[in-house]
Amino acid sequence: MKKIIFASTIAALLATVSAEAQIGQPWIHDPSTLTFSDGKWWTFGTGGGGIYSEDGWTWVVDKRIKTGAGAAPDVVKIGDRYLIGYSSTGGGLGGGHEGHVLTRWNLSLDPSSPVFNYSEPIEVASSKYDEDCDAIDIGFLLDPTTGRLYITYGTYFGNIRQVELDPKTGGRIEGAVDKDVAIDCEASVMMYEDGWYYLLGTHGTCCDGVNSTYNIVVGRSKNPTGPFIDNVGRDMLEGGGKMVIAAGNRRTGAGHFGRTIIDDGVQVMSCHFEADYDRSGRSVLDVRPLLWRNNWPIAGEHLKEGVYSIESERRGYALELEVDFVRQQVERGNFWNMDPAEPYKSLEVQKLDEVIGTWPSGNITVRCSDYMFRPHQKWQITAVPEAGGYLSDPYFKITIEGTNRALAATADLEIETVPEFTGAEEQLWRIELLIDGTYRIMPKVIPGKEGVNTKYCLYSVSDSNPTLAKYDFHSDNSKWNLRQH
Repeated sequence: MKKIIFASTIAALLATVSAEAQIGQPWIHDPSTLTFSDGKWWTFGTGGGGIYSEDGWTWVVDKRIKTGAGAAPDVVKIGDRYLIGYSSTGGGLGGGHEGHVLTRWNLSLDPSSPVFNYSEPIEVASSKYDEDCDAIDIGFLLDPTTGRLYITYGTYFGNIRQVELDPKTGGRIEGAVDKDVAIDCEASVMMYEDGWYYLLGTHGTCCDGVNSTYNIVVGRSKNPTGPFIDNVGRDMLEGGGKMVIAAGNRRTGAGHFGRTIIDDGVQVMSCHFEADYDRSGRSVLDVRPLLWRNNWPIAGEHLKEGVYSIESERRGYALELEVDFVRQQVERGNFWNMDPAEPYKSLEVQKLDEVIGTWPSGNITVRCSDYMFRPHQKWQITAVPEAGGYLSDPYFKITIEGTNRALAATADLEIETVPEFTGAEEQLWRIELLIDGTYRIMPKVIPGKEGVNTKYCLYSVSDSNPTLAKYDFHSDNSKWNLRQH
């Protein structure tokens, strides 16, 4: 039955939805941080429900998923358990600001698991009906440097507050005092990166469909308790905040930030958009690359289909077919005796039909060389969403522009091109934007190896010899740039 749901959903949506957006049923509001459990990705939203994905690309609504009645949950994995936080009332719901933040444990996020069972909830924060804070919108930070656990909570109606919890019990640390850390935002969460603590909050108005102005802002501190200062020196307690993501790509109202670390140098952010113009104005999940510029987080863009040169960060040489270089027969300009008054004309670059007859008809290996606008260096990158995907994008095929000749992985960890793209899994590519703005390019599978490939990437073993090798974020050999000329 699950396969039928996936197939019908994909068939209905691929015709209308861009490959830049998660497919299936990504319907959610106030999503929790994406969390992996029992072979699936999970996120929970306001109302107690949630969605899951087996690959991070195609999402399914599961009405059995429950985190507790209330709003805006978050999840953090601690050891082999999952701590789930959520809120009841608050946020002006029911006409007041009285709210309660609760936590409870589970050994699994999958309702089908034999160990799925929630513990009794523990109240960890609250607010009174007339208090200058709403106890709602919990966000977790498990400090990777100390193991200490913090939450932030609060809405636009008052202050964002922070308090420390006990990572063993999920309750408050004895004697913990709630501290105000920001205003003019909600749906707050913290994260740690490279010596800095970041507080992210959702600014603007929500819950008004295409008229929602939600956007996500950030400040940072060297101390986990703040103060959190933005890029121009404003304290978030005084309304500061540097923009991370706002409306775009026909979606408006970006809110409820979450970060997921996939690998060294590979991070994604999740949020919802209040309204997707291409999906009846529904609130939808968005997952996209997370970049870091000058120690500030910024939302990256989804990879767009198009024609690119694929250039190695190692040297800058471009990936190309290993074929004979065909000279263009163009009259050279007389640069040593130039007449400034002589009119000039635009020259055409070499065309595919001028050279394709010189190429072998079978498999062709690849190399790297200087980019020269030549047909054997121009790669068409096209989404293949029906083949599934990964967090942030579908798999892609990489073909020579104007042909069906496809880049493929081989069993001996090399790469070549085959005359026709057949949809074979070794011809599908995972292309991820890294935190520094370069790309990691990985075949979905290596022939002869079990399972989906998560280790081997396109790798520049020397200036001119590309291969497949284990990914290493700290080596430029693993990194590539995609350029449209």
